[in-house]
Amino acid sequence: MSAVCRFIHAGKANHPVALLCKAMTTARSTYYAWVAGAEAREARRRADEALAHEITVVHLASRRNYGVPRVTAELRRRGRPVNRKRVERVMREHGIAGNSRRTGRRGLTKADTRAAPSPDLIGRDFTATRPGTKIVGDITYIPTAGGRLYLASWLDLATRVVVGYWMADHHRAGLVVDALDMAAKLGRREPGCVIHSDRGSEYTAGQLRVKISESGFGKAWGGPAAASATPPRRASGPY
Repeated sequence: MSAVCRFIHAGKANHPVALLCKAMTTARSTYYAWVAGAEAREARRRADEALAHEITVVHLASRRNYGVPRVTAELRRRGRPVNRKRVERVMREHGIAGNSRRTGRRGLTKADTRAAPSPDLIGRDFTATRPGTKIVGDITYIPTAGGRLYLASWLDLATRVVVGYWMADHHRAGLVVDALDMAAKLGRREPGCVIHSDRGSEYTAGQLRVKISESGFGKAWGGPAAASATPPRRASGPY
């Protein structure tokens, strides 16, 4: 409808408004309402342009990393009360987008459906009052010029200190076994220490269970996992 009204407005210098409205099958009241709102629309346009400038400043200061949530938060921190949906609309209209570093990145966890399930002794409580009572960890990869390197680590939930780690060009069970061997040699654990992991095949492998037994930990299931990991995929047991 705005396009029709703009056409009528442009042609009224040469033709009567009534004739133009009839030709465009548009009520004259609709056209006059559009004319009355022109000033408000222009004010909104100017306000959006000013906001776009502020967004651009914040976006460039973040090295083009900030998306809608962080841009909105930064504007509010600077004393600019603004609605998130409006920021999203203005950023979209001006082609401003954040850098989503996680886009297309897949996790390394691949569950072994044949492995026996284990109880979750952590129970969403990723805290510990004494060192050596709860150990968790995970596997991540590091891109290098020569290809990916995989890092397995074991983290003490009480101290947030990595008590064992290992790096290799693969993420088979041997990687977490070597990391566990380092943690075992450090000896920073108490009797009944709980080891917690996701149910990835690296942590449910028999090779890891043998290592746990050889190290004198007793039975344990899985390996360490990040404290932010999703509990339904976790399994844990006592050393």
